[in-house]
Amino acid sequence: MAGPVIDIRQGIGMTSARTRDRLVQRLRDQGIRNEAVLEQIRNVPRHLFVDEALASRAYEDTALPIGLGQTISQPYVVARMTEALLDGFQGEKVLEVGTGCGYQTAVLAPLVKQIYTVERIPELLRKTRQRLRDLDIYNVQFKPGDGWEGWRKYGPYDGIIVTAAPDEIPQKLLEQLAPGGRMIIPVGPQGVQDLVMITNRNDHYEQVSLGAVSFVPLVKDRS
Repeated sequence: MAGPVIDIRQGIGMTSARTRDRLVQRLRDQGIRNEAVLEQIRNVPRHLFVDEALASRAYEDTALPIGLGQTISQPYVVARMTEALLDGFQGEKVLEVGTGCGYQTAVLAPLVKQIYTVERIPELLRKTRQRLRDLDIYNVQFKPGDGWEGWRKYGPYDGIIVTAAPDEIPQKLLEQLAPGGRMIIPVGPQGVQDLVMITNRNDHYEQVSLGAVSFVPLVKDRS
């Protein structure tokens, strides 16, 4: 006799609804207030974005390795960046620099109209494209390429979210930020990175620090 059918999106045991609720409560305790963002943290099946061996740790508030020298970001940091991007967000288009495993993309996708995402590692991009398709996420366009260059074709963007840290803010990303738009980006060498929110005020860029973070470097294409 066949056993019950389990929806892999919901998970079991350490990936259960109760485990997700504990994570959401922890993020609330740390100051995340946007209920739509918290709901996405609850609903997105993070265990599908990590290796099966790490699935039992998927709903811990910690970054985890995803191979190829990359990591899946800590849920608090994903929530913080998403909340900061959407606070007062006016517009439709978001550029994501550093697709990675697609977890940040999946959290953000239902909250904006269109995401354009750039990833320099083709193997990672292929897997992520299929993963998001499996999750019925279709408002994302993908490009293999150098994150320092952005994706000028579809700019300017109402929002830009960067999930790897350059030593300095890339000028080409600033140029692709629409008037009134905002960019959330970690900046600095490993160990002394600062999460920064930059708003395009037409005649100047306003910069606000959101606190210390730790990301992999935003690697520049040397070819």
